Amino acid sequence: MTSPQDAPNRPRVSGDEGAVLSTVRNLWAYMWPADRPDLKLRVLLAVGALLLSKVATTIVPFAYKGVIDSLDGSAPNGALILGLAVPLVLVIAYGLGNVIDAGFQQLRDVLFASVGQHAVRKLAFQTFEHLHRLSLRFHLQRRTGGLSRVIERGTKGIETIVRFTMLNTAPTVVEFVIVGIIFVVMFGVSYLSVLVVTIWLYLYFTIKASNWRIAIRRDMNESDTDANSKAIDSLLNFETVKYFANERMEAERFDRSMAKYERSAIRIWTSLGFLNFGQAVIFYAGLIIISVMAVSGVMNGDLTLGDFVLLNTFLMQIYRPLNFIGFVYREIRQGLTDIEEMFKLLDQNPEIEDRAGAKDLEIAGPVIRFENVNFHYDADRPILKGIDFEVPAGKTVAVVGPSGAGKSTLSRLLYRFYDVTGGAITIDGQDLRDVTQASLRAAIGMVPQDTVLFNDTIAYNIRYGRPDADDEAVRQAAEMAQVGDFIASLPKGYETPVGERGLKLSGGEKQRVAIARTILKAPSILILDEATSALDTKTERDIQTALDRVAAGRTTLVIAHRLSTVINADEILVLRDGRIAERGRHAELLEKGGLYAQMWSRQREATEAEEHLRKATEDPEGFVRRGTPAGE
Repeated sequence: MTSPQDAPNRPRVSGDEGAVLSTVRNLWAYMWPADRPDLKLRVLLAVGALLLSKVATTIVPFAYKGVIDSLDGSAPNGALILGLAVPLVLVIAYGLGNVIDAGFQQLRDVLFASVGQHAVRKLAFQTFEHLHRLSLRFHLQRRTGGLSRVIERGTKGIETIVRFTMLNTAPTVVEFVIVGIIFVVMFGVSYLSVLVVTIWLYLYFTIKASNWRIAIRRDMNESDTDANSKAIDSLLNFETVKYFANERMEAERFDRSMAKYERSAIRIWTSLGFLNFGQAVIFYAGLIIISVMAVSGVMNGDLTLGDFVLLNTFLMQIYRPLNFIGFVYREIRQGLTDIEEMFKLLDQNPEIEDRAGAKDLEIAGPVIRFENVNFHYDADRPILKGIDFEVPAGKTVAVVGPSGAGKSTLSRLLYRFYDVTGGAITIDGQDLRDVTQASLRAAIGMVPQDTVLFNDTIAYNIRYGRPDADDEAVRQAAEMAQVGDFIASLPKGYETPVGERGLKLSGGEKQRVAIARTILKAPSILILDEATSALDTKTERDIQTALDRVAAGRTTLVIAHRLSTVINADEILVLRDGRIAERGRHAELLEKGGLYAQMWSRQREATEAEEHLRKATEDPEGFVRRGTPAGE
């Protein structure tokens, strides 16, 4: 499929008049895909079917006119001799013409269905893929619920624009031209003049009124996005809502957004009523004028009764596509409003991109080097200041320090979620900015503090580390992560759903699944980003055993809060205010009596107090005094 950078010149979509043509031009590449000759053939056949339906539509009124003329005695003598034969034949022809018209219209829809849906799918895929290419900074600033609603409305808007502009508008214009010629030939220029003025006024009013409604539609979309974002945000934080008993507050917050949506929706329907009424007034005023002219012609003998019926039949047939053009314009403009945000997303350039000619990362050690690295999220707030260190091949380097010292920023830079603002980060001498992001991230495994699992099975979440892994490899990874026995004890085993964000599992269970996922990936470089800081002491010890097994023989960067987890590291870096304040092994840093020693002392006191409290509340059998099993 076409990637965002290969997409045909995509203009920025806005509410101006040129947006319609520019969007149609942009969508044409998806309607006429170069790599799908079968879809091109379907487009041609669909257009052909539609034109044939228009021919049938134009012929049908003449059969109706013939029926009327043959029944009122004004038909030629030859027709009168045939008695009822002529009107019966014409009635049958009239019915068959309508059937043919309906048949070709349905054939058009059938032929075009795969073309339109292919375009929708391709653009939706492109948008989804593009969202994953955008930077972490972008996603931290956006609401997931809002993004999902933008894509949902955008794909529907694309389908509307593709279908209505490509297959309906042009044939309708052709029908107007055919009817205009018939009016001039059979009834004269005066009839055509009234018809043209009516159509022009109808379209002018439709365009003006629809443009007015666009602003209302945009307000409604913003309210809809806001309400959807609040709903998803609240449901994702279901437990937090319960902790603080704030269900009422969340409901009222959601209702305030829905109230804005309600007001906008009411305005949309009110303005639609005004638009439809105005269109009806203009059209039927024109119909009345032409009918009065036709009545006068019949009374003067210039026209037959069948001619009068023919005129009215053509006018009513015109009203359907004319009303449809008004509908098409409204839908296109509203569709443009709906996909406006979607195209803005596609126009959003990724903050981090591969350089031209970037090569895949080649792993030899690997040896990681941070060379005088400086970084800031905002220019007036530096995070890292001249960071210099090396993680030798197969060794473990730990980074500790107070909150806000810049520890987790190191992992984000190593993953190249951001680029350094000064200095360089290299792996085996290769600057991260010179290698492809895909190859870099394929070489790194991460076990984060906040483990988020997909709302799927345990097997799916473990296999996410290597999607092509077989069941045996998944099982072995689970065993190495010391989660195999737990999974085996579940009724559905590896097919057990983990729930939204893995909420059906405990913190330790989620961490073990995350470790198994990383084991399965088998990365050359391992990052442990405060992987046990959110766990209790006992669970931490169990998890640490699994982590030590994973890290063995791998180049490992550990970002830690609990110092007890890094005492065996080959080197410990102590960060403070974005600088390396101390460095060395555990025993060396304790001997210095500096920041590390102070942190160690405070954490040891806290751990001893926690252990003392646990022992004080347990009886010899391991039950707390209030009669509840320990650990529950």
